[in-house]
Amino acid sequence: MSDGESEIDLDVHPDIRENPLDEVSLTAAILGLVCGVSITLLPYFRFKTLNLYLGFLAVFHFLEYYVTARYNADKVVADSFLLYSNGLAYTAAHACALAEAMIEHYFFPQFKISHPYVTTIGFVLVVAGQVLRYQAMATAGRSFSHLIAVEKKNSHTLVTDGVYRFSRHPSYAGFYWWAIGTQLMLLNPVCLAGFAVVLWRFFNRRIEVEERYLVQFFGQRYNVFKKSTGTLIPFV
Repeated sequence: MSDGESEIDLDVHPDIRENPLDEVSLTAAILGLVCGVSITLLPYFRFKTLNLYLGFLAVFHFLEYYVTARYNADKVVADSFLLYSNGLAYTAAHACALAEAMIEHYFFPQFKISHPYVTTIGFVLVVAGQVLRYQAMATAGRSFSHLIAVEKKNSHTLVTDGVYRFSRHPSYAGFYWWAIGTQLMLLNPVCLAGFAVVLWRFFNRRIEVEERYLVQFFGQRYNVFKKSTGTLIPFV
């Protein structure tokens, strides 16, 4: 495998039955509309980070499908947008973030626009997290899965190059810092704490379970990789 993005296998095709063209095209169009409207309306709102949040959220879900379709075509399904398959807790988390942002903006409008350094840090984390996740999925190629693999397939290889040189779970690290960045950008102190705790517990447990299977798949090679490469998620 070359350094960086994996090569695209032109002999691998998506299952059209799992990718209804009307559903995929409509979902992509709606996400594009949300992003476009959010960015277009930026000059007309004081609380600009709320627009950016909605735009980044739309971009994130679009890229989940796009990167899977481009580099992992035999695994792409309509649910690869991750709009519905992440469960109620995921939807509730973003609903709470929007609610906190709007409520605090109503009662404390100056607070939401008076900390440019914090919002800038959040913005940078969102962009960096998104880039890291994209590169992780692209580099892993057919070895990447949105679900924990419980059996090793022929296409499953141990990826240690590209962004995997810096994190053994870069897609998780990318999402973790992306999510933290959104709440810093919104200046949401309550959801920032909630996101940090819930996501840390989720990824700590998920990585523990996933690595049991990875040791089964790759044996001592994975143990060596695990010892030499962190996760980029604090204390995980």
